[in-house]
Amino acid sequence: MRDVAVLGVGMHPFGAFYSGKSNTEMSLVAGLAALDDAGLTFADVDAAYAGHIFATVMSGTRVMKEFGLTGIPVQRIENASATGSAAFREAYLAVSAGHYDVAMVLGFDKMTTMIQSGTAGTAPENMEDAILPAGFFAMWATRRMHERGTKVEHLARIAAKNFNNGALNPMAQRQAKERVTAERVLASGMVAWPLTKMMSCPIGDGAACAIIGPVELARKFNPGRPLVKIVASTLQSERYERGHIFQGPVVGPARMSVDSSQAVYEQAGVGPQDLDLVQVHDAFVIEELEYYELLGLCKPGEAEKYIEEGAFEIGGAKCAVSTDGGLIARGHPGGPTGLAQIWETTLQLRGEADKRQVRRKNGDLPHLGLCHMMGGGSVCVIHLLQRG
Repeated sequence: MRDVAVLGVGMHPFGAFYSGKSNTEMSLVAGLAALDDAGLTFADVDAAYAGHIFATVMSGTRVMKEFGLTGIPVQRIENASATGSAAFREAYLAVSAGHYDVAMVLGFDKMTTMIQSGTAGTAPENMEDAILPAGFFAMWATRRMHERGTKVEHLARIAAKNFNNGALNPMAQRQAKERVTAERVLASGMVAWPLTKMMSCPIGDGAACAIIGPVELARKFNPGRPLVKIVASTLQSERYERGHIFQGPVVGPARMSVDSSQAVYEQAGVGPQDLDLVQVHDAFVIEELEYYELLGLCKPGEAEKYIEEGAFEIGGAKCAVSTDGGLIARGHPGGPTGLAQIWETTLQLRGEADKRQVRRKNGDLPHLGLCHMMGGGSVCVIHLLQRG
């Protein structure tokens, strides 16, 4: 297995582009930006992995043809919200095994088209057809409130943090014009108690891309830039254990995040205390709160205390979480979401995140970043990226 680095990253801003911005248009912006960032052209790419959820059959291959007809293999990956993350993992495994030297991973989706056309059909045998995702996560939140004494203010503070981080990210869908407070979050319209609109991710459109290759190529094409290496990766589904309850493919069992994070920590020889920044699947704020504990960022029952102290904010006492605004503010179009996390973490590790730049307590650039995505509550994908 070869050491693999992120050679380049690119994004098209996320947003709700109802009357424009096709998947092809957004993908070209993201893909060409990633190639330019890597110092490569599409002719240098040996294989492409396309991730999308809502686009039609063969959309990945059709989009790739817009970059050039070079005969490379194009593989479409889909794993619900974790689609982009899963595509990144497949490319990483192929490059690390030596099958390809340069792989392009592209995620895109246009959820607004799906909503307008009314094609978001559901199968009647599934429980989530009767209860929307907001309902599932609202029940998760109320259960925590009952068991741990969590307050709506804790949830609101997470959302406010993410909105304020997103305001510093030019690619974020929700751009607050003034600092967001917990009070403003609580005053936004109710979706499913206790979750308000500002505690829930929006629908939207977008594209994101990463180019990966062996570390030698990173040093060759960008010798003066900090190297960003992929040091661990895992994709897991739920495990049976005594008393196992199928919670439905929206929330999924919490154990998946615990098991997956422990797997990447073991792979990289690190622990959660070594993390400088973390991106999580925060489609609803209760998820981020739970993942503080499930990923080992704090002990069970401590999350609320650290939220009150601002420990997970940029510059806080703990590692910074959702530095680009997360799904709540940056947006969650589906296919590109996991790659948007790679984009953000790569820029952070290079020291190129501008006003939202994370730094260690001694002023140094961050060293280690974790990207976590859940796919329909049925899979968990985690990557660890390291500088140098």
